[in-house]
Amino acid sequence: MQKRPSFDSSQVMYRSEDLLRAASNRYHITVLVANRAKRRRYEDLDSIDDPMMKPTIRAIIEMSDELTQPEIISD
Repeated sequence: MQKRPSFDSSQVMYRSEDLLRAASNRYHITVLVANRAKRRRYEDLDSIDDPMMKPTIRAIIEMSDELTQPEIISD
C-alpha cells in the first residue's frame, strides 16, 4: 500500500509562485531555497519527522510562511 504524501502538491505550487512573485530576482530566490534545503538536509539528518517531505519542499513551505507571517522570523 502506498502512503499519501503529507502535503498537497498544488499547495506547494501556489506557495512557490508566491515566493517568485515576491522576489525581485528569480535566480536569487531559487538560490535561497536551495541553500536552505541543503542546510536543512544536513541539520535534520537524524530527524525522521516527515520522510515523505523533501528538504526543498520543506524550504519552500517555510519561506512562504515567512512571507505571509513575518512575525515568525527571528532575527
